[in-house]
Amino acid sequence: MSKFLKKCYSSLEAYVPGEQPRDGEYVKLNTNESPFPPSPSVINAVNSGEVMNLRLYSDPTAKDLKNSIASLYGVGSENVYVANGSDDILNFSFMAFSGDKGEAVFPEISYGFYKVFSELYGIKSEQIPLKEDFSIDYKDYLNKNKFIVIANPNAPTGLTLSLSEIEEILKTNKDNVVLIDEAYVDFGGESAVTLVPKYDNLLVCMTFSKSRCLAGARLGFAIGNSEIIKDLELIKYSTNPYNINRLTLVAGKAAIDDNVYYVDRCKSIMENREYTINELKKLGFFVTDSKANFVFAQCDWIDGETLYKKLKERKILIRHFSTEKIKNFNRITIGTLNQMETFIENVKNIKEEMI
Repeated sequence: MSKFLKKCYSSLEAYVPGEQPRDGEYVKLNTNESPFPPSPSVINAVNSGEVMNLRLYSDPTAKDLKNSIASLYGVGSENVYVANGSDDILNFSFMAFSGDKGEAVFPEISYGFYKVFSELYGIKSEQIPLKEDFSIDYKDYLNKNKFIVIANPNAPTGLTLSLSEIEEILKTNKDNVVLIDEAYVDFGGESAVTLVPKYDNLLVCMTFSKSRCLAGARLGFAIGNSEIIKDLELIKYSTNPYNINRLTLVAGKAAIDDNVYYVDRCKSIMENREYTINELKKLGFFVTDSKANFVFAQCDWIDGETLYKKLKERKILIRHFSTEKIKNFNRITIGTLNQMETFIENVKNIKEEMI
């Protein structure tokens, strides 16, 4: 790093994205992208006329997209915030809602950006260990009186909290924002959006990257009390009002309006997930009861890093984490049935070589 960087940033440990090979030869099961293309209506919406309009700034209010999201989720448009990916929402939330003392609470094993944002803003974070079965104990988050962030389903475990458990966390932290990160909720979880009218401290964060097949578009949204949404808008208009480009706005609206297409794609992924879980168990793997578009698995006959490397040699990418408590686990994105059959067949071949 250069001599010009502020010293407070010199020790930052940046988030490490999953590998993104460009040769197109890999079965890519490492970054939780959708294996399916956007719906035909999205492709039609991003047309030559819209491309011609790129000479004009995008709508900073994202009015049309907000209205579509509000209609789908049964809330008012004033309860919706849209951003350049859900990571931007997380970024602004850590910046805005960690309190004057700069305090946050989140699981020790969860989405890696929570730690990064805490360090970036000098926030004192309490990182709570998961239970032995890798689930979150909601009782650990009661009466914390700090900014709370919980991914539900959690990543990389895929496990969920119930709405009643989330509600207990909200009730006992009334003076602090509780952010529920629902990046993977469409694959079998239960959304906390229904609790928004009851709790003014709830912010639900979602993304178009997973279930809506638009990871490359960079689009996310949050639903919460109108005052919290105004807070996020304040930060947005103080940094980058035109934070979503015109093509992404029209693609996002078309994706929301074509919800049936995406519900069907999610059903396919959930079916493929169950196939993968069953086949991995036959091969001696322990697999968590994931409600996301990935599975989290480990076995005794091969360690996580070795399995990752051997699959990569076979042009199959999965995600391995070096964190001590989960170093023998791998996270495997659920793709098409053909992709998952290819993955399972290669794991079988590796087992035959190892044993």
